Amino acid sequence: MSPQNDDANGAKPKKSLIVNAFVMMCSGHQSPGLWRHPDDESWRFNEVEHWVELAKTLEAAKFHGIFIADVLGGYDVYKNSLDPAIITGAQWPVNEPLSVVPAMAAATKSIGFGVTISTTYEQPYHLARRLATVDHLTKGRLGWNIVTSYLDSAARNLGRKEQLAHDDRYVQAEEYLRVIYKLLLSSWRDDAVTLDRARGIHTDPTLVRQINHRGRFFDVPGPAITQPSPQRAPLLLQAGTSKSGKTFAAQNAEAIFVSAHSPQVVAKSVAEVRELAKSFGRDPKNIKVLALVAPILGRTEEEAQEKLRVARSYADKEGGAALWGGWTGVDLDQYGDDEELRHVESNAVRSTVEAYARFTGTGGQKWTKHTVAEHVSLGGNGPLLVGTAEQVADGLERWVEEADVDGFNFGYVLFPQSFKDIAELLLPELRKRGLFWDDYAVPEGTYRENFYGVEGQKHPLEEHVASKYQWKAGVPPTEHQIPE
Repeated sequence: MSPQNDDANGAKPKKSLIVNAFVMMCSGHQSPGLWRHPDDESWRFNEVEHWVELAKTLEAAKFHGIFIADVLGGYDVYKNSLDPAIITGAQWPVNEPLSVVPAMAAATKSIGFGVTISTTYEQPYHLARRLATVDHLTKGRLGWNIVTSYLDSAARNLGRKEQLAHDDRYVQAEEYLRVIYKLLLSSWRDDAVTLDRARGIHTDPTLVRQINHRGRFFDVPGPAITQPSPQRAPLLLQAGTSKSGKTFAAQNAEAIFVSAHSPQVVAKSVAEVRELAKSFGRDPKNIKVLALVAPILGRTEEEAQEKLRVARSYADKEGGAALWGGWTGVDLDQYGDDEELRHVESNAVRSTVEAYARFTGTGGQKWTKHTVAEHVSLGGNGPLLVGTAEQVADGLERWVEEADVDGFNFGYVLFPQSFKDIAELLLPELRKRGLFWDDYAVPEGTYRENFYGVEGQKHPLEEHVASKYQWKAGVPPTEHQIPE
């Protein structure tokens, strides 16, 4: 993929934006309380038809992918209780996301699926099998959003008293990913499966080998139990812009998901990740940064503002406070009504705590427990962009210009109507501005091919650390040593 260069006048060419839908297998997701709205259908998350309908709608609109969030525990920091999350339906209950992907893939041809899975509580050998299986079933349209988890409630239910310390989780994740690379990319040669019917050989045993990984956290002899899948490794996504998260992303992530209330909050982190990428031999432009945005669109500004007014009447601040407590590890109930949020050490999503402590809200408002809860209760941690398609597109261009993002994970206020509004109103405006494609770059291609816009780019880029693990077709075992 060729990097973008400045034109003859020194102006940067417009980016063709990557567009994902941001969802979760629960009610409301980033907008707790909106499940009560008569036009919302997020409460149908237990129905497979619900997800198949969404996938078909988004593919018709040419979304790149569906980015599915997940957590492994409940939000019990606020008021030191799970009750606020249970009562408001704040990402509770929530189903496991990878299970529904094959059903969505069977009803579509080109859209990708980015699924959030933690490196902290599942053995890499088991996850490698699950990832390869779904990559096969989707014909190479799987992405993995690599997270280290942040909820102590998950740790307590998965065999630990509390989660690992923040930075230790990333140390474990680094080793975890190396095991995944070895299993998926090194233990089988690309052409190991021969299906030689005449000789009765399904797979050439000389082209399958153990990885014999021995590390601080994992001992895995291998080989992988699954044969090479279309992408060999899923498209690698990552969320987290702490110091440890940025180093991890600079080396491993093909896409980074950022969430903050304004572009100035993440601009420095984006620039730092791109600069760090150079030290790992990567072209910074090949790391794509996707920002969370929740648009509320109308054919007129008045219509959009009315939608906002109605949405706010359903938004649940208690649910917002519960979500924020889980993300940050900070109980808003400990603050007075007008007490300003301050920086505290956090073992949860450290970058989220710092963002609120260091940057004021829109219009210079200070962050108190009430303003934080109100902000989070509609659209989550990202911005609400409210207005006509032209006004929202202007806001997106501001994010691209000020934070150097490459696209957006669009959250919803109403499911699926928010996505239908994006398809009907916003995407045509982005196309008019040269910011969004007319069709998939590689129809019926893999997620990675359409992500990079390059036919044939099914496997990680040559510059990516995963590439050196790949045992390519025709290469003798003696000429490909498994990297440590």
